[in-house]
This record gives sequence, C-alpha cells and structure tokens, in this order.
Amino acid sequence: MPGLQDMIRLLPPVALTLVSAASMAVEIVAGRALAPYVGMSLYSWTIIIAVVLAGLSIGHWIGGALADRARPAPIVAVTLFLAALTTFASLWILRLTEPAAAALDPVSHAGALAMAAFFAPSLLAGVISPLLTTMALAAAEPAKRGRVLGLMYALGAFGAILGTLAAGLVLVSWLGSAASLAAIAGLYGALGALFLGRRAGGPALIAFAALGAGAPTFLPAATCDEESAYYCIRIDDVDFLGRPARVMALDHLAHGVNDAEEPRLLLTPYVHGVDELIARRFPGRAIDAFFIGGGAYSLPRAWAARYPEGRLLVAEIDPEVTRLARERLWLGEGVESVALDARAALDALPGDRRFDVIFGDAFHDIAIPQHLVTDEFHAAIRSRLNPGGVYALNVVDALREPRLLLSLTRTLQRRFRTVELWLDAEEVGPVEARTTWIVLASDEDSGIGEWRARFGFERTWLRVPTEAMLAVLPHDQTPILTDDYAPVDRLLAPLLNDARFAEK
Repeated sequence: MPGLQDMIRLLPPVALTLVSAASMAVEIVAGRALAPYVGMSLYSWTIIIAVVLAGLSIGHWIGGALADRARPAPIVAVTLFLAALTTFASLWILRLTEPAAAALDPVSHAGALAMAAFFAPSLLAGVISPLLTTMALAAAEPAKRGRVLGLMYALGAFGAILGTLAAGLVLVSWLGSAASLAAIAGLYGALGALFLGRRAGGPALIAFAALGAGAPTFLPAATCDEESAYYCIRIDDVDFLGRPARVMALDHLAHGVNDAEEPRLLLTPYVHGVDELIARRFPGRAIDAFFIGGGAYSLPRAWAARYPEGRLLVAEIDPEVTRLARERLWLGEGVESVALDARAALDALPGDRRFDVIFGDAFHDIAIPQHLVTDEFHAAIRSRLNPGGVYALNVVDALREPRLLLSLTRTLQRRFRTVELWLDAEEVGPVEARTTWIVLASDEDSGIGEWRARFGFERTWLRVPTEAMLAVLPHDQTPILTDDYAPVDRLLAPLLNDARFAEK
C-alpha cells in the first residue's frame, strides 16, 4: 500500500496527465461547439488550434513565473477552479458573443467566437503545467530530477493524446458538446479540490459534486435535435409559400427543404434546376443515379417518386442524417443509402455498376471536401457513367470571378468533352454576389441555352458560356485540382474575406 508521501508524489504527475487530456478535449469539443455558428472547415479548425495553443503558451509562461514566487499547490487549486468555471461558461459565452460576431466575415467570425469562448480555459490549463512540474521536481531526489522532468513532459503528451481520442471518439458522440464541456469542467473541479489538502479539500469536493449534479439545469438550450459524430443536426417545421415543409440544417447551414405532401416539388432552386435539366437529358425513362451526399434527401426523394423503376444510391457519410431523413423528412422506399464517404463508396461498388447521373451535393459554404473536386475523383466518376451520362454538381462561389468554379471547370474538362455552367436567372444581376452554380459535365452537350421549369415553381435557368467564363481570370489563378494540390480554401479566400458575402 502506498503511503501518504507516495500519494503526494503521485498527485502532480497524475494531475498533469488529466489536465493535458482535458485541455485537448476542450480543443476537439470546441470545433463541434462552434459548428452551429460557423460550420466545420479548414479555417475553423486552424483558428481553434491557434487559439488553444496561444492560450496554453501564455499560460505556461504565467505558470512558470508564479511557480518561482509562491507555493504551487494553492495556486494550482485556484487555477483549476477557474478552469472549471470558464470551461462550463464557454457555451454561454458563445451565445452572448454570436450576435456581434455574426456581422464579420466567416474567418473573423470564427476567430472572434473561438477567442471569446476557449482562450481563457486554455490559458488556465497552461498555467497549471509548470506549477505541477515544479511540485514534482521539489519532491524528487536531486539525482533523479532529469528523469522526473522527462516523465512530466511524457505524461503531458500522453494526456494530450488521451484527451484527443476521448473527445473525438467518445465524448462528442455519446454526450454531445455541452455535456462534454460540463464533464471536463467537473474533472477540473475535482482535481482542484484534491490540491486544497485534507481539511479544505473534502468539503470543497462535496460542494463541487453538488454543483455538478445541478449543472445540467444551467446548460444553455441545445442548438441541435441530434448531435452526431459529424454534424449538429436540426430539423424545423416551416411554412414555405403556404405549404407545410421541413428544413434540415447541418451545423449552421440549411441543406434542403422538403414539401410534406409532394416529394417532386423541390423548394431549393439549385436542386430544382438539376431536376429539370436531368429530366431534359433523359426524357420519359427511368434513370439510375448516384448521389454524393444526402443531406435532406430532397432530390433522391423526388426521383424515387418520379422514376419508381430507377435505381437510386446515396453515399451519405453520417448515418444519423439518413435516419432522420427517413423518420422526419418523409424519405420513403426506393432510395438505397450507404454510410460511406462518396469516394470510398464508388470504389466499393462492383466493377460493372454504372449510372446515368451522378449528382455531387456535398459542396456547401466554406467546408469543401477537397478530395471530391480533384481530377483523380473525376476519373472515377467518368468510369462509372453510362454512355451519355451526366455528372451534375452545385458550387457556391462568386458570381463574376468564381475562382473555385473556374478551377473545377478546367479540371472537369480533362475528363469530359463538355462542361456546362448554369445559373438561376434571379441570381444574375449588376451587383457582385455569392451564388450557387449548377455544373453539368458529360460527353454530350445538352444543346440548350435557357430552360424554364416544367413542374413546380416558375423558375428559369440560364446557361453561361463556359469558354467566356474561363477567360475571366488567367489560368495561373485557376489551377487544375489534383489529389496532391487542391487549394480550394485559397481559391475561396477573396470571397470569404469580404463580409458582404458572409452567409448568415
């Protein structure tokens, strides 16, 4: 049995491991907590990591200065309590900061929220590390201080790995972001009580346990109906032009609106446009289609009704999205779904499986899956199309200088004879805007330059001359996209840095 002295020696290393785990868990959960406001993208993760590392770095410096001037144990206790408080309060801080930050461009928006909510917990976690290391060194024999120092560094790294895995694989999926942050706050508080000593620590631990029991009462209302490993999912009832409908939002963006009574009535303009253009390409017959992304399953649902003899396969990576579409968005039979990334799903199909249409509906906002825009992926798509088949996709970009769209168009031209660019006529105007393009790639030209809706809402789509668009920018600004080089974030940067284009 270890004696009291051994327990005292064990406390700093164990505490350092747990604090390091907690600080990294906060970093991972921060990405999920910010997603309902700014989405999840390279930009948001870059900012979150930078904010957390900045907090830890400044905290390490402060903790080192404090360790030289005072007894570390009481400072560790107070700092842990403050870390618990700021971690628990981070979700409320996000809610309070969001109205002011929403006016900023997307990158600044994410930066403001991350700084406001997660800098303080990271700084306080950073303060603790040098204090605990000082305590461990003071308890060690002089000849073994180097070993102890190495052990503390190793335990800090091990704790960071442990916290990363726990948050990414367990906490968010099982508890959600709010409860995960509350659990981390509870860990900080319990550790703080241990550093107060036997007299004060016991009552403090009891008091903190009582506060923890009532913590769920003080958590902000959930922003998600379901929080999966991939998305914050919300489904809302809406009245669309006098018709009952439901909209599915993934993180901070609506991903489709479904009419309650008529599956073929497509309320989202670009989805309606793809439906009409494909009907023009394949008149009067059923089609086999593969969907890159499911979202609200608006188009698969419509085609299951329009083409009951067709074969429809959807690659939706999040099984919770598919489940909710079936339970709450009226997705019925006739649509097969696989919970795989679209590229992996295509590769896994039998070699002879071909489609009339492949529809890419996974490109939204600034979260662009880079591996789904490359020449190598287009080669895989081309190999899966029947003769005369069409690859259709939507791209959100600028109206007049769409760098990503033009790069994607040039890349598609390497695999397809014709690439058509279409716009909703209402999106065309004298003022620059962020808009949704429809792209059709095929070996056969549609032969039309304007198309009016034949079913549903009165809409018109205009074909924009591809070669004229490609001449808007020099080719060195619109590179070919490959698995090795697909700088979609840089191509979207001029759009994102202008607050006028921020999608709220």
